Order: sequence, then structure tokens, then C-alpha cells
Amino acid sequence: MPPEELSAARDRVVPDVVTGGLGVLFCGINPSLTTAVTGHHFAHPGNRFWPVLHRSGFTPRQLRPSKQAELLGLGLGITNVVARATARADELGADEFREGGAALTAKVERLAPQWLAVVGITAYRTAFREPRARIGPQDRTVGGARVWALPNPSGLNAHWTVRTMAEEYARLRDAVLTRPPADPSASGPTRAG
Repeated sequence: MPPEELSAARDRVVPDVVTGGLGVLFCGINPSLTTAVTGHHFAHPGNRFWPVLHRSGFTPRQLRPSKQAELLGLGLGITNVVARATARADELGADEFREGGAALTAKVERLAPQWLAVVGITAYRTAFREPRARIGPQDRTVGGARVWALPNPSGLNAHWTVRTMAEEYARLRDAVLTRPPADPSASGPTRAG
């Protein structure tokens, strides 16, 4: 992608991939410039979200970012803590994360997913003032949804491999499949993998 095209994408907002009653609403930190140019979440070539989602059993095959709308049929969706695109997540300040957390809470209340899966522990800690939060299920709810903090799939997150991330994402998938929503009319993932 040409640098001038990426530069022009700074601060763009990428539409969410959402509908009401999802099993899991995956929540990224904020869109990358590549995502802002393409309009597809987790589109940077170094991002491991799509392979991890497949290996964990959430999708029947590895989707390309351009096929993100297929997630809705699986009871899955995508949003972000902060809506604006940046080159790096460290360009965002704590106030912006907290404002994003408040907006995310309202969005989750409106959409009523069973689980909110925040992919980035630092973003979760900052947005929701939970400095001691660890990867995994959280004690709190956000907007009525149960919360799971997942590792950030960015290629910059060297502490986690595709395999270890897929194992953690699979723990969430198992929780979704073994804990039906409180409201029987709410939908969840329709495939076990």
C-alpha cells in the first residue's frame, strides 16, 4: 500500500461488523491504517486475528478480512475500543481509551451480545480502569455482556504465538458453547468448529 494512501487514512472510522444478539463481539484496540484504507478489520498482513479465529474453532475456515461479514452468520462481530485509525495503538491516550470504554458500554447495551471479547489486555485495563486484569474471563460485565480479555493478535505482540493465542481464544469459544445465553431468543455461534 502506498505510504500516502496510508497517511490519508489516519483518523478514519471503520464501520463495525455487528448485529443484535451476537454470541461474541470481538473488540479490537483501534483500526490500523491498513484497516482504514481497506475498510476491513484486522487487515494488516502481520495481524494474526483471522488465523487465530479459525484455529480456535470460531470459524469453519480461515477467512480473509474482506469476508468479515460472514462472521455475523456465525454469531460473531467486530468493533473497537477507540474508533479512529492510527499507525500504532500507542498513539492513543488514556482519556481516549476511557471515552472509548464508555461508548463501547453503550454499544454493548444496545446490541446485547452474550460475550464482549477485548483483544488487548492493556486497552481493556485502561478503558475500564481495571489495572490488575489478566487475560481470560473477567469478573465484571460491560453493558450486560460477560467479558473475556484476549491477547492482542498484532504481529507486534511477540509474547503470544498463533498457537498459544488460538488456545486462549478456544477457551472463550468453549465457554460460549457451554454457557447458553440467559435469553433463549439470543443467538450465539452456530458452529462448534
